[in-house]
Amino acid sequence: MTGLYGGAFDPPHVGHVALAAGAKHAFGLPRLVVLVSERPGHKGTHAPPEVRLELARVAFPDDDVRLDPYPRTIDLLRAERFETPLFVVGADEFCHFLSWKEPDAILDLAELGVGTRPGFSRERLDTVLVQLRQPERVHFFEIPPSPASSTAIRGGGPVGELVPPAVAALIRQRGLYTEA
Repeated sequence: MTGLYGGAFDPPHVGHVALAAGAKHAFGLPRLVVLVSERPGHKGTHAPPEVRLELARVAFPDDDVRLDPYPRTIDLLRAERFETPLFVVGADEFCHFLSWKEPDAILDLAELGVGTRPGFSRERLDTVLVQLRQPERVHFFEIPPSPASSTAIRGGGPVGELVPPAVAALIRQRGLYTEA
């Protein structure tokens, strides 16, 4: 099984790292392919792809981190071959899965590993599951809660415990995500 974890990682934070670690533990994955979206199809980014790639490499030092040139997950899965792919997402992102480009086609090509936090509404998850053609290809695993969000970090406040220490050092060194 090949774990795939994609995102803008603008910047990567401790919640991202916890999701990756939880997926590796839950599914017995020795490592993940961390895919830094070069041009996310669903949102804009603040830092250029090369900077986000560098930040992700220090956030996920034990994983294969690379740029993802495809703006949509289905495009990646159709263009590249992975051995038994498991695409990892957080519960919040899974709640928007039906708005992704061709969600049922994604499940034809990969399974989903969805990290949930204690207290996350199972009803919200089930609302998505019942609308999928292959809900059995979606697997849930629990991760600890995290106060981190990329949006809050980009607001320019102190990053403190919100990002891994190596990411915080790069943010400070480069003067990234500071208030204008």
